[in-house]
Amino acid sequence: MKKVIVYSLLLLLGLGLSQLVPSWLGASYGAVAHVVKFLTMVALAFIMIHVGYEFDIDRSNLRAYGWDYVVAATAAAFPWIFCAAYFILLLSPAGAWSTWDGWRDALLAGRFAAPTSAGVLFSMLAAAGLATTWVFRKTRILAIFDDLDTVLLMIPLKMLIVGLAWQLGIIVIVMVAQLWLAWRYLHRWHLPVRWPWVLSYAAGIAIVCELIYYASLGLDELVPIHIEVLLPAFVLGCMIARPPGHETEAAAHDQFECPAERRAGTVISAVFMVLVGLSMPAITGVGAPEPVAQADNQMLEAYLPGTGAAAVAKPQPLTLSWAALAGHVLLVTLVANLGKMFPVFCYRREAPWRHRLAVAVAMFPRGEVGAGVLIISLSYGIGGPMITVAMFSLALNLLLTGVFILIVRQLIGREPAAAPN
Repeated sequence: MKKVIVYSLLLLLGLGLSQLVPSWLGASYGAVAHVVKFLTMVALAFIMIHVGYEFDIDRSNLRAYGWDYVVAATAAAFPWIFCAAYFILLLSPAGAWSTWDGWRDALLAGRFAAPTSAGVLFSMLAAAGLATTWVFRKTRILAIFDDLDTVLLMIPLKMLIVGLAWQLGIIVIVMVAQLWLAWRYLHRWHLPVRWPWVLSYAAGIAIVCELIYYASLGLDELVPIHIEVLLPAFVLGCMIARPPGHETEAAAHDQFECPAERRAGTVISAVFMVLVGLSMPAITGVGAPEPVAQADNQMLEAYLPGTGAAAVAKPQPLTLSWAALAGHVLLVTLVANLGKMFPVFCYRREAPWRHRLAVAVAMFPRGEVGAGVLIISLSYGIGGPMITVAMFSLALNLLLTGVFILIVRQLIGREPAAAPN
């Protein structure tokens, strides 16, 4: 559990630096934001390749995966709906609930609460010694489906904002093609899996995703093609063949338990924790307003080139008292996490209620994907109290990640039960 505490402190360090570095670096912060974004993508891809390599598909029980997808869809949709309703009812201007613009802004801002941070979650669960448990296996598939649903649910929302766009259809086709590749070539590609190779694969995936994004900007700056590294990295891990004697999930996991692999995985996961914290946008309306607004613009330019200069041009003053802000942040955080609780009512034949509750709590951690949604919200000029509350809520959830993992560990107990696949 010491590793969980260390990772939590690193998240805190990155989060603190995300609010301080923009003021320290000034105009040069934009270049740093680009580097942070790319390194975060590489580290996440590294983690997800390992996750895919240890993943198996039970082809004789495909119906179970269909149910997993339904459960994951609730984990992606319920927090979004709950937070959007909270924003439109309590944090939007009077009468906004009766206008489409009000609901559009609330729905987009509320998306920050939906995605579970797969990279943070898997690193933390492994650090807690839970990588071989039923809870880990079930959370793994739910978190991956959760992030897929997050991308899919963003597509109709973007269509409502920018209109019909062929680029969004391309994203869906690419996602389906990747899932087909994982199914068709599951553990058939003979590639080396030592950490230097995996790191090079991760960097290659991040570079390709960035090249696709920048190339698509030349076609349409408003609707570029944005491929998240999470899915292609996971799919590549699924396609890499396991050597003889390591065909099972447990044996595949043991391959990364040698000192060199364990040390490399720990270092990259630790760096990833700092980078996730650094990926948080500066919190608008709090502190020195001009540097904060400039930081938001520079972060936007790093993640969404061409939008930073036009989005958050002027800082928006904080219109809530600190007490009201704290109350809203706590309530939004509670509402968002309540939306992740549906797994408690599922899988009754597979696990006791404590393990089902552990799965739900394990879905709480948010991180780089939620921050990305907030960045997209800023790019569309959405601001005001609900974005400030959303950013603080995401930060609070990030800080509580270690607590969530400790709760999961306590729910499972000292002797983690290995339930059937």
